[in-house]
Amino acid sequence: MELHYATIWESIADTIPTATAVAHGDSVATWAQFDDRAARVAAAYVAAGLGHDSKIGLYMYNCNEYLEAQYGAFKMRGVAVNVNYRYLDDELWYLLDNSDAEALVFHSSLGDRVAQVAARLPQIKLLIEVGDGGGGARVEGSVSYDDVIAGNEPMERIVRSEDDIYMLYTGGTTGMPKGVMYDMASHVGLFLRSGFPFLGQRVPRSAAEVAPLVRTISDAGRRMIAIPCAPLMHGTGLWLGAFAAHLTGGEVVTLISRTLDAHEVLRTAESRRATSLVIVGDAFAKPLVAAIDEALDRGEPYDLSTVAVILSSGVMWTTEVKQQLLERLPEVVLFDAIGSTEGSMGNQMSTRGGSTETAKFTRNPTTKVFTEDGREVMPGSDEIGLVAAGGFVPLGYFKDPDKSSSTFRTIDGVRYAFPGDLAQVASDGTLILLGRGSQVINSGGEKIFPEEVEEAVKRVPGIRDCLVVGVTDERFGQAVTAIAATDGSLVDEAAVIAHVKTQLARYKAPKHVVFIAEVPRAPNGKADYDTAKRYALITLGLA
Repeated sequence: MELHYATIWESIADTIPTATAVAHGDSVATWAQFDDRAARVAAAYVAAGLGHDSKIGLYMYNCNEYLEAQYGAFKMRGVAVNVNYRYLDDELWYLLDNSDAEALVFHSSLGDRVAQVAARLPQIKLLIEVGDGGGGARVEGSVSYDDVIAGNEPMERIVRSEDDIYMLYTGGTTGMPKGVMYDMASHVGLFLRSGFPFLGQRVPRSAAEVAPLVRTISDAGRRMIAIPCAPLMHGTGLWLGAFAAHLTGGEVVTLISRTLDAHEVLRTAESRRATSLVIVGDAFAKPLVAAIDEALDRGEPYDLSTVAVILSSGVMWTTEVKQQLLERLPEVVLFDAIGSTEGSMGNQMSTRGGSTETAKFTRNPTTKVFTEDGREVMPGSDEIGLVAAGGFVPLGYFKDPDKSSSTFRTIDGVRYAFPGDLAQVASDGTLILLGRGSQVINSGGEKIFPEEVEEAVKRVPGIRDCLVVGVTDERFGQAVTAIAATDGSLVDEAAVIAHVKTQLARYKAPKHVVFIAEVPRAPNGKADYDTAKRYALITLGLA
């Protein structure tokens, strides 16, 4: 039995057929129904002429159909391609063209955008529209998802290969989006190793051992019920929120709202008896803290007693905000993972009464830090180097050998991924993350890491969120500039600058503070530095 998502999920569906697999509002499907619907979608892919290694775009908001269409792609040995639902005409065309997509499953509310690019994508053989009441244009030649389910018999199960490709497109924060490729067995193995220990079970030694362990978990009433608060189109929501739960026979609950509604998260966690929430740092955690307090003030507190763990990845999750969550949810474990689509580097676990530092992580055993000339940074040396993630290393970028060779490198016979993050190694061996090298600000000859300044600005009373960028400055080369949103309090530039100078070296303090209603972030909570910088330049009259 191969280590493959589709094969393992089929074995789980046979083992716990009546247990819930996916839920989205009132739409709930058991494992048997989830498997059946995915097999019908797979049959439609095959009938349209798709086969092994065919790319299938998923251009949808979070929903059950997203997970079914992806599972269907895995069943027929295709490659599911995540498509950012924010993409407009040229961005959408680029990703579908670059990925060689032969099919696209999309929400009807996004139909106008699909209609604009469909004629420019002659390789597309199948367009499947998932109705969401959005009223988008009907795309010529498309078929409805409901008709696909009703009009196809389930595809017969097949033998697959552990060498099948799994691919996730990056968000394009370091250039155009790129498809990061893994072999299926390595990707599945990572989440088998992470999911089962959370449930008090040993890691399966083979694919055949998964279903019996799932039966044990189910019989004990300990199934994982996960709510990915982040979009499934990004790795944090999909990998930590869906894959980890489904590989253990759990339930994945997606939210109705298409932007973060903290009260919906908490209502859903209460009603579905969720065991885990997947968030993206402070951008998600702060609204959750506020919503918990608002419910308490109303005298209608949420029952979150089943929530055992809150997982985050992708952006800064500060110590102060973690402590606020733990004060309200004292039994919860907070798991902060440092990683990217290209590799996992370390983690930090926080519990009530524990002590943690922002951006300080326990390194994975295979993670190292290297200087530009290939020397390993030693603990306590204060040297800054590039983080190198070993062990779980992708095969490379799809159709980009040059970028692959610069990101995935071999040092002393060991292959590493270099996502671009800079760090130091503390004397105890922990990783002190400084930030992405492409965002470093050079001001007066000093290198300044935005994340460090952002953390300090967010400690200013009344500041709700912040990003920091460098803008051109005649004297300093670049001037540190904070783009900040308040909680409604009156906060002025001088107060922010003065407060930061009490926490950091004076040269790191912002030279300018630009106030904005909402700090620009992607739906997954990640910083949108390009938009922040454009806003700062316009506001400061430098554009």
